[in-house]
Amino acid sequence: MAYTLTPGPGFLALLGIGARQGRQAGAFFLLGHFAGDILWAALALVAVVGAREIGTLVFDLLGLACAAYLAQIGWRALTARRGADGEIAPPVSRPLLNGLAFGLTNPKAYPVAVASFTALLSGAGAALSWAAIPPLLAAACAGFVLADGILIALAGAATVRRLYRRHDIWITRGSGLLFLGFAVNAAFNAVAGLTMGQ
Repeated sequence: MAYTLTPGPGFLALLGIGARQGRQAGAFFLLGHFAGDILWAALALVAVVGAREIGTLVFDLLGLACAAYLAQIGWRALTARRGADGEIAPPVSRPLLNGLAFGLTNPKAYPVAVASFTALLSGAGAALSWAAIPPLLAAACAGFVLADGILIALAGAATVRRLYRRHDIWITRGSGLLFLGFAVNAAFNAVAGLTMGQ
C-alpha cells in the first residue's frame, strides 16, 4: 500500500484525471495501471531475491535507465506551463488504455519497489528464494488493490478536485521536484551497485 500511495507520475496523473474527468475515469486509469504495478513489483522481487544468485549488474543498469527517465519527467513537471486552453495536460480520452501504457512505462515504480521490498525483507534475507516470489507478489497485489481503492475515493472527492484545480501548476511542479529526488536516489544506488560490483 505504501508503495502505491507514494506520490509519483501515476499518482499525479490520477489526480489530474480525477479532477478533470471524475472518479470513474480515475478508476479506469488505475485499473490499467495495475498491470504496470504487477510488472515492476515482480521485477523488483526478482532483483531482491536474485541479487544473491545472479548478481546485480542487470538490475543496476535498469536502475540507471529508470533514473534517466525520472529526471526527464521530473524536469518536464518542474517546468510545466499552461496551454492555450488553460490546462496543464489535455483530457484523457481512453483512461483504461492510458493507465495500461502509463503503468508499463512508469520507471519510478522499479526503484521505489526495490527500495520498499529491500527494507521490508531485509530481516528475511536467508529465507528468500525463488519460491517466495509468488506469495510475496500476491501480498503486494493485495496492497495495490487496497491502495487503489483509497486513491479512487480521494481523487474523485469534490474537495480534492477543487484543491487540485486551484493549485494544479504548483502540485505538478512540486511533484517534478519529488521525481528529480527519486532520480538522484535511483542513480546513486545504481552507481553504488555498479562500483561495488567491480
